[in-house]
Amino acid sequence: MANQIQHTVFFAHEPSIVWDYLTKPALLSQWLMDNDIVPVVGCDFQFKTKPLPHFNFDGNVYCKILEVVPFKKLSYSWKGGPAAGEITLDSIVVWTLREKDGGTELQLEHKGFRELEDLSMYTIMNAGWLQNMRKIDGLIKLLKHGTPGS
Repeated sequence: MANQIQHTVFFAHEPSIVWDYLTKPALLSQWLMDNDIVPVVGCDFQFKTKPLPHFNFDGNVYCKILEVVPFKKLSYSWKGGPAAGEITLDSIVVWTLREKDGGTELQLEHKGFRELEDLSMYTIMNAGWLQNMRKIDGLIKLLKHGTPGS
């Protein structure tokens, strides 16, 4: 098993629009999880979702902003476990945005998975990250064009 997840997705939208879906709580919650992110280095925030006891996860992800380069890079710690205060997954998420002809290339790197201890979380998150990242494009299109019938 690799100890990191890497995915790259292209969006036919400018970096500032994609950036908003990484840094604005209401937009981020539409494709990932409820959160209280503040994109300022040193700020603590949380993601909240339903617990997954089978994967030793209580539904809370504890994060701290590590780096912010507006419209280019965002990184934060990603910690979770079976109960509040009991951290079994201690990792780092790095988002890199690159302006390309006609849009933005968004790269995710989620690193720090331990070989055996984190195997189940690595497996579910590897597929989950890519599936969720792909939702961003549809959400941007809905925002730009409005919902059907409106």
